[in-house]
Amino acid sequence: MFMRSDEVKKGIERVPHRALMHATGVARSEFEKPFIGIASSFTDLIPGHVGMRTLERFLENGVYAGGGHPFLFGIPGICDGIAMGHVGMHYSLPIRELIADSVETVIQAHRLDGMILLTNCDKITPGMLMAAARLDIPAIVLTAGPMLGGRYKGERLDLVHDAFEAVGKYNRGELTEDDVVAMEIGSCPGEGSCQGLFTANTMACLTESLGMSLYGAGTALAVSSKKRHLAFETGKRIVDLVKNNITARQIMTKNAFENAIRVDMSLGGSTNTVLHITAIAHEAGIDLPLDLFDRISSETPNITRIRPSGDAMMEDIEYAGGIPAVLNRLHDMLKDNPTVTGPSIRELAKRGTVYDPEIIRPLGKAYSSSGGIAVLKGSLAPDGVSSRSPV
Repeated sequence: MFMRSDEVKKGIERVPHRALMHATGVARSEFEKPFIGIASSFTDLIPGHVGMRTLERFLENGVYAGGGHPFLFGIPGICDGIAMGHVGMHYSLPIRELIADSVETVIQAHRLDGMILLTNCDKITPGMLMAAARLDIPAIVLTAGPMLGGRYKGERLDLVHDAFEAVGKYNRGELTEDDVVAMEIGSCPGEGSCQGLFTANTMACLTESLGMSLYGAGTALAVSSKKRHLAFETGKRIVDLVKNNITARQIMTKNAFENAIRVDMSLGGSTNTVLHITAIAHEAGIDLPLDLFDRISSETPNITRIRPSGDAMMEDIEYAGGIPAVLNRLHDMLKDNPTVTGPSIRELAKRGTVYDPEIIRPLGKAYSSSGGIAVLKGSLAPDGVSSRSPV
């Protein structure tokens, strides 16, 4: 089987290339294996990424177990919450393109055979998916998982509903200084992406819906052993994809994007996903007009109410069955499509089970008959703009 990595590891003329790889610790016996890049966005700066060192180990072990050789490399990341409210926000969206370019550069320069994209927050996940679509080599995304909710005086806390809104409530005299300090300390109790259906978690859910991460990965909690198991299985699975030459664009088809949009509407996800899904599709050579989002929204019931739209959190979605349960609800509305897991998306949807019908409602008892995003047009935006649907 010819591999991309043969271009740097096969033949007498590649003696200097192999010498440099030997210097990094690659044993001579490893040159017959697929070379797998692990693009890790680990950083101490982002709560959703601080736990990735552990996931990196499980990914590497999975690649070895699958018969490949892993190569870890770093990708930059920004926490939108920390970058907000000052000049740092000017850098938040541009880093998406920087991430896509960084992944492309390393993968192409070293002729790696496949890649795992370890990501979690805001612009980082779409940047990784853009790179996967652009390169069109075997790829799997592993999102690091949502954060648990905080607690204060018996109430659940999250970053937006509590830490951000605490500022205004304090200024109106509704909270004491002690309350504000408690919310500051307790609203983000540990690692993971912020607890609601904000950009990070919405994109994680849509990545699984696209078929680009393993079954159940979208909502598996950052603190869970389940996430570590998924990391190990992701490492094994990428080697299978390389051996079978299953590339990213074979997964990210027009059907896959339409399914992801439908899941987005059923969840009531972040409006930022419109910006990101269209950019990812563009890299895959697929046109997704705004009218498509509006049409899918008009025919897709909104079956969850996750913060900021409701009071449930990502942990509730996970315990209610996760994205497989959402797919199960939408089964008859989905277009069949391959996934990196192996079975098609409709086959995976059949496996999903809803454990809490109030968190993930039946279509007939939806919170609203149309999806969570509407497309508005007018004199200020003649070509359209996305907005949360009224609740």
